[in-house]
Amino acid sequence: MCIFKCNRDKLKSPEKERRFFSLKLKWSVGTGIGVLLIFAVFSALLFQSLSSLLMNQERQYAQAALTTALDSLATNRDELTKEAAEHSLSLKVRNDHNLKDLKTLYSSSFYTTLTRENISVSVYDLSNQRVFASREVPVDFDQKQLDNSTIRKVGGVTVLVMGSRIISERTHKTIGYVQITNDLINYDQTRRKLVLIFLVFCLIAAIGIALLSYGLSSWLLRPIDLINDTIGKINGDDESDALAHVRVPEFKHKDELSELGRLFNKMLDRMQRYVEQQQQFVEDVSHELRTPVAIIQGHLSLLQRWGKDDPKVLAESIDASMQEITRMKSLVQEMLDLSRAEQVEIQFGKEITDAQEVGLQVFNNFQMIHPDFTFVLDDDLKGPVNVQIYRNHLEQVLIILMDNAVKYSRDRKEVHMTLSKNIHDVDIVIQDFGEGISQENIERIFDRFYRVDKARSRDKGGNGLGLSIARRLIEGYRGKLIVESAVGQGSLFKISLPIVDSTNKRTGKDPTQTR
Repeated sequence: MCIFKCNRDKLKSPEKERRFFSLKLKWSVGTGIGVLLIFAVFSALLFQSLSSLLMNQERQYAQAALTTALDSLATNRDELTKEAAEHSLSLKVRNDHNLKDLKTLYSSSFYTTLTRENISVSVYDLSNQRVFASREVPVDFDQKQLDNSTIRKVGGVTVLVMGSRIISERTHKTIGYVQITNDLINYDQTRRKLVLIFLVFCLIAAIGIALLSYGLSSWLLRPIDLINDTIGKINGDDESDALAHVRVPEFKHKDELSELGRLFNKMLDRMQRYVEQQQQFVEDVSHELRTPVAIIQGHLSLLQRWGKDDPKVLAESIDASMQEITRMKSLVQEMLDLSRAEQVEIQFGKEITDAQEVGLQVFNNFQMIHPDFTFVLDDDLKGPVNVQIYRNHLEQVLIILMDNAVKYSRDRKEVHMTLSKNIHDVDIVIQDFGEGISQENIERIFDRFYRVDKARSRDKGGNGLGLSIARRLIEGYRGKLIVESAVGQGSLFKISLPIVDSTNKRTGKDPTQTR
C-alpha cells in the first residue's frame, strides 16, 4: 500500500510542476509557427514576383523614353550643342499642315505623359558636358555605364539609370550621349506597402490558425483529457473501487481517439477481471492449501501425543497425510500447467499435430479405462488432418474435457466425441448427458479454481483448474473453446483449431525433453 501511495505522491506534485505547456498549446503554437513560415515563404515569393513586375514596367517606361530621345537626336549631323538638342527634342504640332506652335519636349504634355513625371532626360556632348536636361538630374553622367541599366540609391530613393551613344543618321558617327534617369519613388512606396500588407497578413493568418487549431485540438483531444481524468480517479485513495466503477465516457463521433477510449475501457475491464481473479485466486489457494495443511498438522499432532505407539492410528495418519500431500502436489502441478499454458504461443507456436490421431487415441484410452460408460465416436475427418498445436497439449485438453464429461455424468453414462472440419478449422466436440451448467455459471467455469458445486467437485477430485488450463492452451494456439449447456441435460464443449498444410507437419516430439 505504501508503494501505491508513494507512486501517487510522485505523480501528483513533481509532474505538475514540470508540465509547462499542454499538448493543445504546443499544437496551436506549432501550427501557428508553421503557418507563419509557410505564409512568409509564400509572401516572399509573391513580393519578389510583384517587385520584378513593377521593375520591368519602370524599365519599359525608361526604355521608351530613351528610344524616343535617340530617334529625335539622331537627326543631327554634328556634335550636339544646347540649341541643337533643344531643337531636336521639340514636338511639331501641325494643324491643317500649317505650323502654328512649337513646344519644347519637356514642356509638352504629350511627352510628359509619355515619359512620366519621375523620368529625366539629359543630353551630353562628346566632352561629357551636359547640354540639355528636362529636369534636375539626380545622378552624375558616367560614360562607363552606357548601354547598361543600373540601379542606384540616391537619398533613400531608388533610381534607374539608362544611357546610350547618339549615332548620327547621316554620318553614322557618335555626336553625343543621352541618359535617362527614372526616380522609382512609386516603386519604393509600393514595395513598402506590400511588405506591410504581407507582414500583417502573415501575423493575422498565424494568430487565426493558432486559435482555430487550439479550439480544434481541445475538441479532438477531449478523449485524452477524459482518459487522463479517469487515470487520476483510478490513482485515488481507493483504487479497487475506482477500477470497478470509473470508465471513460463513450463518444458520438468515431475516430482514433474515441477508439482509444474504448480500448482503454476494455483494458480497465480486463484489469478489473484480473484483480477479481487474483483475489479469488488468493482466497481459493489459501482455502485449498489450508485444508490439507490442517489435516497433516492434525495427524502429526495426534502421532506426537500418543498415536505413534498405536500401529493402526499410525498407518491411518500416514495414509491420510500422503493423500493430502498428493492433493497438494496435484494442485501445484496444475498451477504450473496453467502458468505454462500462458506461454504456449512463445514456446510451441510452430508445432504441428494430426488432430484425428490424437482424438482417436484419447477416445480409445477412455473407452478402455471406463468400461461402464458408452463412448460414441463420429469421425468425419476421413484421414489425417494437421492442426497447429503441440501434440501433448491437444491430448491434455481432450483428457480434461473427457474426464469432466465422465465425472459429471449421472444416470446416463454416455459420452460422444465428434471429429469434423470446414475450410479453415478442425472441430472436436465432446458431449455428455450429465448434470449440465446453468447460464449463471457458464461464463465463469473457465476461471481459476471456479467450481459450480464446490462440495461435489471436491468429492470427485480436481482443483478447478482444468477448464482454465484447457482454454488458455487452445487460445494460445489461436483456436477457440466454447461451451453449450443446459441444467439436467448435459454439456457440449467444442474445440476449433486452424488447419495447416500437411507439408509443414512435425514429429510432435516434446521440446522440453531436450532441455
